[in-house]
Amino acid sequence: MDSDQRLRDAAERLALSFAQGGMQKTTARVMTALLYTEQETMTATDLCERLSISTGAVSTAIKQLTQSAMVERVPAPGSRREHYRFPKGVWAQLFSQQNQMLKIMKDAAREGLDVVPDNTPTATRLHEMQDFYGYMEQEMPALIERWRERSGHQW
Repeated sequence: MDSDQRLRDAAERLALSFAQGGMQKTTARVMTALLYTEQETMTATDLCERLSISTGAVSTAIKQLTQSAMVERVPAPGSRREHYRFPKGVWAQLFSQQNQMLKIMKDAAREGLDVVPDNTPTATRLHEMQDFYGYMEQEMPALIERWRERSGHQW
């Protein structure tokens, strides 16, 4: 098996993992195709050919990925087609966006604790939830910053 096919197989395995985690299958396939390509950018036509899917499916996936900032449109001098790629710093940015979800989860636990009596099984679970998400909310920005410093990725 050649290296290009091995790379495509790895992309498909990762796409399957994302789909099992709740991402739409086609969106996951487009995302991993962009991640695993040897090209700097890909066009919608490139993605259709690589994945054997329709232009409509690629368009829908690209729309979802660009709205979530996982993929960006980039100019391609001399080409009238739109080109797509992963932006620099996307992984740290994606995790930084998780801070909002951490706050939501912590606040949900707080809201539940405001309603239930102390010393109940519900209160015990909600305290653990609040403590965990509060800790993660506090630690995540510093963790991402340490990664950026260590890797030299300052965007």
